[in-house]
Amino acid sequence: MNIETEPLRDKRQIQALFTYLRGKSSRNYVMAKIQLNTALRISDVVKLKVNDFFHPSGKFRRYIIVKEKKTGKERHIAINATLKHIITSYTEENNLTYHDYLLPSQKKSVGHISTTQAHRIFQDAGQTLHFDKFNSHSLRKSWGYFAYKKTKNIALIMQVYGHTSVTQTLKYIGITQTDKDLLYNTIEF
Repeated sequence: MNIETEPLRDKRQIQALFTYLRGKSSRNYVMAKIQLNTALRISDVVKLKVNDFFHPSGKFRRYIIVKEKKTGKERHIAINATLKHIITSYTEENNLTYHDYLLPSQKKSVGHISTTQAHRIFQDAGQTLHFDKFNSHSLRKSWGYFAYKKTKNIALIMQVYGHTSVTQTLKYIGITQTDKDLLYNTIEF
C-alpha cells in the first residue's frame, strides 16, 4: 500500500470501530470482525462465501481455506468461537444461502463488495474515529500486534504473514520504541 498504515493498539479503539461499523451496516461490521479474526488481506476477505464457513449440512467447517490473491499460497484458518457466533447471526439475519457471498455488493450485478469500497468504508471509519494511519490493512496488522502481545511467538506470526525476517514482522505489526521501553522497564534484576 502506498500510505503507511498502523495497527490499532488499544482494544477500546477496536470496540469503537466495531460500534461505528455496526451502526452503519452489519455487513461492514462483519467484514471488520472477519479481517481482525483471520489476519487476511481485505482482497481475500471480500471474496469469502457462506460455503467457506459451512458444510452443505449447515455445520461449521473446521477451517476457512483461502488461496491468497497476493501470494497464491493456500492458508487454513481455524474458525474461532467469535467468528462462529458472528457468522451464524449474520447469515441468518440476512437470509444468506450456501453459495452467497458473505459480503455482498449493494450493486446486485457485481457479487461481492469491491476492495475499493472496503477501503472507502475503513478510511471513512478511521477519519470519523480520528485514527491515525488507519485503513483496510490496519486490522490485519492489529491481529499481529495483539497476537505478539499475547504470545510473544514472533516465529509463528511470521509464518502466518509469510514474512522472512523477525525485523520485517516487528515493523509490520507496529512494535515501537515505547513497546521496547516497556520491556526494558519490566525486566529488572
